[in-house]
Amino acid sequence: MKATIKTQGRQFTVTEGDVLKVNSFPDTEAGDTIDINEVLMIGEGVDARFGAPLIEGATVKATILENKKDKKVIVFKKKRRQGYKKRRGHRQHLSVIKIESING
Repeated sequence: MKATIKTQGRQFTVTEGDVLKVNSFPDTEAGDTIDINEVLMIGEGVDARFGAPLIEGATVKATILENKKDKKVIVFKKKRRQGYKKRRGHRQHLSVIKIESING
């Protein structure tokens, strides 16, 4: 069964057993179970149900496999002939989750 969920400001179409990298869930550790209640669509083909905007009572259970940082993104600014250069880096905090079940 497929479901389209909204979590951490992004939408994903998932099935049971999928592994996703999403923005970090605050105050969680590896092994924690989370419920995602923002389900936009559930089912496949002619059996698909769509919410307006959410489906009431539908949930997706996921387990956090790990919390980590993404690879570094370099932000480089330069103004030519002015002697101005600025180099900054940023690493986004991620949670790797595995979809355990889709209910609804």
